[in-house]
Amino acid sequence: MDTLKLLHIGRDENLGRYTEKTGFTESIRKVCMPMGLPAEAYIRQCPDADILIADAIADIPADLMQGMPELKLIHSEGVAFNRIDIETAGRQGIYVCNCAGMNAQAVAEQAILLMLGVLRNVAYNDQAVRDGRQIQVKEGYMAAGTLRDLSDCTVGLIGCGNIGRCTAKLLKAFHAETYYSQRRRLDADEEQECGVTWAASLAELLKTCDIISLHLPVTPETNRMCDAAFFSQMKPGSCLINTSRGELIDD
Repeated sequence: MDTLKLLHIGRDENLGRYTEKTGFTESIRKVCMPMGLPAEAYIRQCPDADILIADAIADIPADLMQGMPELKLIHSEGVAFNRIDIETAGRQGIYVCNCAGMNAQAVAEQAILLMLGVLRNVAYNDQAVRDGRQIQVKEGYMAAGTLRDLSDCTVGLIGCGNIGRCTAKLLKAFHAETYYSQRRRLDADEEQECGVTWAASLAELLKTCDIISLHLPVTPETNRMCDAAFFSQMKPGSCLINTSRGELIDD
């Protein structure tokens, strides 16, 4: 059997850290290169690559694949694969894989952190303490009655895959009423386990929820989906949490 050739685009230490040393993995010829180089540079160093492992934010364009006729597999180190030209890979019979679910719990915790941070206005209040204004700020909140618990909020998840479901389970512990919207409805058992309710439509989710949390990949359909029309449908005073990709939002 010919020796497999692997091109790694990203940080060298990642390949060493996450590759188990076996007779097979040690037999692979590896070429490690940084991100951001032109396709010609990668092709010149490893034109006969069988496998390409790339950082989740590394661009893998058509001309790179076309310059590597032996390429059989492209594997993203992360969850995202929107930087890989999927259509070209499909035409050339190249498999594309990602690490689905690898960071689901961490991202879900970050989503909850941001929800609590927004509800409690953490950044502003931290500065108030540092400035010695905490008593005035506290009295202002008491007078206005504007502070809310997460349990008082209705949360809408747009997308309920690995990360969305992890987020829903954490919200369940906070006793937050949680709805979700996506193309495929979850099974009844999954809905019960996650403590979520299917939203009749995205418009209904936006209109009724106090917090909207995005859990979607970047695709032609989702790119800049949060536009003027999207925001105009959101409930006044609600907030948007995005732990997915910035490309989902039209800034």
